[in-house]
Amino acid sequence: MKEAMLSYDLVQRYNRPGPRYTSYPTVPVWSHTFGAADYQRALHTLAAHPDEPISLYVHLPFCKERCAYCGCNATVTRRSEVVDTYLDCVERELDLVTAIIGRQRRVVQLHWGGGTPNFLTPAQTRRLFGLLASRFDIAPDGEISVEADPRIGSRERFEVLHELGFNRISLGVQDFESTVQVAIGRLQSADQTTAAYAVCRELGFDSVNLDLVYGLPGQTASSFERTLKQILALAPDRIACFSYAHMPTFRPNQKRVDTSFMPTPHEKFEFFKVSIETLTGAGYEWIGMDHFARSEDELAVATRERRLHRNFMGYTTQPASHLLAFGMSAIGDLTGFYAQNDVKLGQYQRSLQAGQLPVVRGHQLSRDDQLRRKAINALMCNFELPYQLTVSEFGLSVDEAFGDVLERLRPFADEGFVDFGVDRISITHLGRFFIRNICMEFDAYLKTETNPARFSKTI
Repeated sequence: MKEAMLSYDLVQRYNRPGPRYTSYPTVPVWSHTFGAADYQRALHTLAAHPDEPISLYVHLPFCKERCAYCGCNATVTRRSEVVDTYLDCVERELDLVTAIIGRQRRVVQLHWGGGTPNFLTPAQTRRLFGLLASRFDIAPDGEISVEADPRIGSRERFEVLHELGFNRISLGVQDFESTVQVAIGRLQSADQTTAAYAVCRELGFDSVNLDLVYGLPGQTASSFERTLKQILALAPDRIACFSYAHMPTFRPNQKRVDTSFMPTPHEKFEFFKVSIETLTGAGYEWIGMDHFARSEDELAVATRERRLHRNFMGYTTQPASHLLAFGMSAIGDLTGFYAQNDVKLGQYQRSLQAGQLPVVRGHQLSRDDQLRRKAINALMCNFELPYQLTVSEFGLSVDEAFGDVLERLRPFADEGFVDFGVDRISITHLGRFFIRNICMEFDAYLKTETNPARFSKTI
């Protein structure tokens, strides 16, 4: 890659709002008329295929305090009984779902996200895992993962997670610099992070991962390089390096972020470029848009073998095509349907206390949706679109499926972002920086998007 190819002018020309494509179609175009009855229809379809493996996601929204930069659906509380009431509702939701699909469905991937999942007490953690294990057959070789905050990372909490069978844990770091931490409202000493990491290693989690954020106020080239060096000194199995999206209109807590010394778009891009150079130089492979893994890690292996997958839980090697999600704001993806629970804690709980599934919006994918989703996922995960994919699964040649899109991709080929091969379209190394822009050309809904500000910048 020549340095001149990544000029500031090139970055600026393509740095515009766009989806991250954790789903296609994206959440903003889903219908609010989609409700519990539609979700039940999807569940009945899933029930007719009892041998198909599934993934599970549980959203645990609780935090001790709200970080100013946070973009998650989180709720601040210090009362344990609030969590107990929430778990009562999750239990009701589990019962409503398994009453339709049956119990002991095979689970190959389980993830707890938040919020702060390790905010739960050991007793609450055991209870929730027991609720899941009594209703599903969790594969012993499955990917059982959890997010954790090192600031509340007591040894007992980590011991319980490992004992229950969690084999992957991701620790939120964001940035080691105190100036940055003050600006984003998240004070976390290096000692806290190092101690939590050491406990996870000692306990024997198969994979201990660290999460970073670039583009935060106060970050400089030198400070971010220091953070990267501290991360490498810990030698995690995987590293996520997320772009900070400052969107206070949609996340009011971000109004507390000190934006007086935010990095410029050019500086922000330089941070990401430095992270790629530093981490790949240290033996990590660049996975997808913003993940890095050791070369022997199964994510890296799956990337090399072109069999990486992506869902609402992130990049994965697990082949499950159905994701069931539980908890406030959780999003499921099953049998050609998306379904999202109420994002308001009180309403989520009231629906379940009344015996109703708390689904408030969703989408049934059309054949065209499925075709475009397949193409976008292939590009986002494996950086190629084999022409055979459209023939084998949809009975269409690539020209029949995407003739208009291919024409719109020609300028990307001129820029050096894509190669049109004999049997596939391939994303070049340079093109990986602009993968969201490329995928946006396959998006049939963007032209009707009335508020592009809801999306973060693509670069």
